[in-house]
Amino acid sequence: MREATREKVFRFVYECILKGVPPTVREVQEQFGFKSVGTAREHLDRLVAEGRLVKVSGLSRGFRLPGARRGGGATPVAVPLLGRVQAGEPTLAVEDIEGTIFIERAVGEGLFALRVKGDSMKGAGILEGDIVVVRRQADADDGDIVVALLDEEATVKTFRRRGGRAFLYPANPAYTPIPLEPDKGEILGKVIEVRRYLR
Repeated sequence: MREATREKVFRFVYECILKGVPPTVREVQEQFGFKSVGTAREHLDRLVAEGRLVKVSGLSRGFRLPGARRGGGATPVAVPLLGRVQAGEPTLAVEDIEGTIFIERAVGEGLFALRVKGDSMKGAGILEGDIVVVRRQADADDGDIVVALLDEEATVKTFRRRGGRAFLYPANPAYTPIPLEPDKGEILGKVIEVRRYLR
């Protein structure tokens, strides 16, 4: 319930920032009817800790979007966080929008994000709970980390070509490579960023 409220707080702050007037903590309190300003501050502090907002100290309207330059600059692009992707055995792919993260416009278009479940990519520095940002594309170069769909099951792995065939390689010796057959699987996109939020 608190996460759902925090998401609403984030959307309110985001819309205010886009209008050019970041809200004060008290305005957030009034908007959501919180009994104390401390409750509003707690939600905002958590959003800052998660990297979804930046707080400029000394300003009552000091909330900014990550990557936005003070006094101007490009506004980051909103990217939907579409649930989870398996880093282990593939699991049924179900789109479930959890929220929104922000990416610099320079990294491209057609982006989406997924939360990682499993440990098959730990050798590549992708751990359970991380968020991977993915650029939609149907092909990949050898060595790219990709999100692939195998018989309606999604997984994140390293794309490799061996002997004229395509494989999805884990970065954990406990797992085995998976053949990527044209009639049974497809690449959904290339992983371009990994985010980790410290709790």
